[in-house]
Amino acid sequence: MADGFTHIDARGRVRMVDVTTKSRTERMARAQAVVTMRPETFALVRDQAVEKGNVLETARIAGVMAAKQTAALIPMCHPLNLTHVKLDFFPQDDGRTLRIEAVARVADRTGVEMEALTAAAVAALTVYDMCKSYDRGMSISDIRLLEKSGGKSGHWTRDAIDG
Repeated sequence: MADGFTHIDARGRVRMVDVTTKSRTERMARAQAVVTMRPETFALVRDQAVEKGNVLETARIAGVMAAKQTAALIPMCHPLNLTHVKLDFFPQDDGRTLRIEAVARVADRTGVEMEALTAAAVAALTVYDMCKSYDRGMSISDIRLLEKSGGKSGHWTRDAIDG
């Protein structure tokens, strides 16, 4: 391992981490993405009035599908037999911000952080795609891990670093 990076060997070559001898444990990861849009666009999403269809349910499906494809998208990511993926949407009181939260679960030898992050990001991209004809200025931000549990490192929450 070079300089503490688990995906790089002593000679600087990229490698997939060998998890063969690790124990299977229940693991969970929770991540978010935030989509900010014009108030008029927010109202269309909230009222299910977007011409392309129900934005949030389409984004929910896209997020679940993305979580299941993470190993095909992120190099060196282990394919996982996910046991649960859930996406929830939290319209914020400012009338222009939608927070997306994804949870992924597995009983395996490696964590599901990338699956939760991928689910949240693709759900946000789907919101953008479905609403871009109304608001090309939307922004996607704050894609980040909020919590993880299981494995050798145990339980971690963003609160531990955000105060």
